[in-house]
Amino acid sequence: MDAKQYEELQQSLSPKPSILKNCLKAFFVGGIICTIGQLITFFYIANFNFTEKTAGNPTVATMIFLSMLLTGFGLYKKIGQFGGAGSAVPVTGFGNAVISSAIEHKTEGFVLGVGGNIFKLAGSVIVFGVVSAFVVSLVKLILVTMGVTNW
Repeated sequence: MDAKQYEELQQSLSPKPSILKNCLKAFFVGGIICTIGQLITFFYIANFNFTEKTAGNPTVATMIFLSMLLTGFGLYKKIGQFGGAGSAVPVTGFGNAVISSAIEHKTEGFVLGVGGNIFKLAGSVIVFGVVSAFVVSLVKLILVTMGVTNW
């Protein structure tokens, strides 16, 4: 059997992904995660005297913490396998990426293993997040200074 025949055989035996089914699962899992985030926001507003504007940061921190906790118990992997991008795109995917690297390298020790690799997957997210925040802030500063807007 040559390479071309093997490739044809492999394609004929491989299961075809259901794009619509995967999109629907991602939509619902992402929606459930966002709904949980909204409930946490309401909790902070009702119980800790936050406003809608100030409840965002503790909500994000709580969502990241919960995703890290679920990753540690092995549950977020199951959510990710079912929901695909629906579990990776929200901020909970960031928490999962950070803690997954830490868990994977914990056998190498806390300093070189966990400390050296904890941001391996999420490092680019942090870098591009900081750079984009800087660019947006710079644009805002220029617009406010020119009197174009009073954001």
